[in-house]
Amino acid sequence: MIRFALSCDEGHSFEAWFSSGASYDEQIEAEVIRCPACGSAAVRKAPMAPAVVRGRGKNQDQTAAEAPELPANPEQKQSFAILRGLREHLKANADDVGEKFPDEARKIHYGEAEARDIYGEATSDEATSLNKEGIPVLPLPKLPEEHD
Repeated sequence: MIRFALSCDEGHSFEAWFSSGASYDEQIEAEVIRCPACGSAAVRKAPMAPAVVRGRGKNQDQTAAEAPELPANPEQKQSFAILRGLREHLKANADDVGEKFPDEARKIHYGEAEARDIYGEATSDEATSLNKEGIPVLPLPKLPEEHD
């Protein structure tokens, strides 16, 4: 996983995690990355210095992507707390359909399955396709403590 510092055209700064640089590029092109403050899709990478986390034993150095740290500033901590709360709310009140998310979302949207809240996994292309069909989807980032 890789963490990028991002900013929108309104000047809001935030961070997001991606499985790779290519994943970031795909999501930017598909306009699925949105500013959490204003919802703008005009998002770009902000300058960011790489971080190195030192282990306790010999040869234990890891990159921040392998062992991410929790944010230090209060605004980031608040954002992470909100995202954690949203994720917990979803887990408690929605069905996890895993990799079947795109198919299940379509079935619900077109009345072929029981209407209910669901969450799961989708690629950037699948999320873009769902949005183009008028099926609202919201990608949620994985948080640092979810990367062991």
